[in-house]
Amino acid sequence: MIIELIALDGMMASGLAITADLVETANRLRRQAGRTRLFTLRLSGAGAAAAGGFLNLPLAGDAAPAADLLVVPGLGFATPEALTAGLARPDVLAAGARLAAAVGRGAEVAAACSSVFLLAAAGLLDGRRATTSWWLAPLFARMHPGVRLDADALVVRDGPVTTAGAAMAQMDLMLQMVARHGGPGLAQDCARLLLLDQRSSQARYMAPGFMAAADDRIARAEAWARARLDQPFTAGDMAAAAGLSPRTFARRMARATGLSPVGFIRRLRLERATELRETTRLSMEEIAVRVGYADASTLRRLMRRVGTTGRRR
Repeated sequence: MIIELIALDGMMASGLAITADLVETANRLRRQAGRTRLFTLRLSGAGAAAAGGFLNLPLAGDAAPAADLLVVPGLGFATPEALTAGLARPDVLAAGARLAAAVGRGAEVAAACSSVFLLAAAGLLDGRRATTSWWLAPLFARMHPGVRLDADALVVRDGPVTTAGAAMAQMDLMLQMVARHGGPGLAQDCARLLLLDQRSSQARYMAPGFMAAADDRIARAEAWARARLDQPFTAGDMAAAAGLSPRTFARRMARATGLSPVGFIRRLRLERATELRETTRLSMEEIAVRVGYADASTLRRLMRRVGTTGRRR
């Protein structure tokens, strides 16, 4: 199976290295089991020549056979301004056209983090389910309303397209590719050898304060709510603290965080509960009271749902 790793200028080097390491690990494990190598990895894109030097990988030539899978690690675009400028670059546009042509001839494509925007811009995600980095999710939803975004998901496959969350989800993305084409056992062996943890969701890593910082009124409401997590309050109370009407507050909350006001309050409470769970000896009953839940069982259920049960230190 031929995998083409698209390397663009300014791309996160970690994503390139992770992909190369996982593919080589899978091939090595197969050799040790007396089997032939499964994957052939090559590079293309504006940054391919530079990346090939430190990854020791060949470049995709014009006469090379077509790739079965094209992979785009995170582009490193972390702000709306950087995304707008980056997606308009000639090398990025060329990569998008290459990906679209690959899907047109029956190949698979995969992208992580901000590179998911590249797939969307190339029209490869229209009507499909996808994910991207949690802090870019609100922006993605506004830019591409025709995509069924699942911001909590770590890796999403829809037809020939697979997308993954934040930059280090490149590991999870490639493990899924190894499992899909080499079998779950090979993927598990790779994860075990490389000491990779099992993760199924981005939800536990989301930082509400980071998302709220995009809007000064939402940030004001967030600070107000954090100081009162042990007290009952409503979304309307938060709106008043922000100096906004409930409707305007809900609209600005969705724009900044991708969440409803109630969903945002829940995130704040769960974040604080996880912190207390990991850094104190408080019982779940005591933690529940400190974050505004009268019933510890409700809190446990919510924490399990998003994978934030936490560990005692």
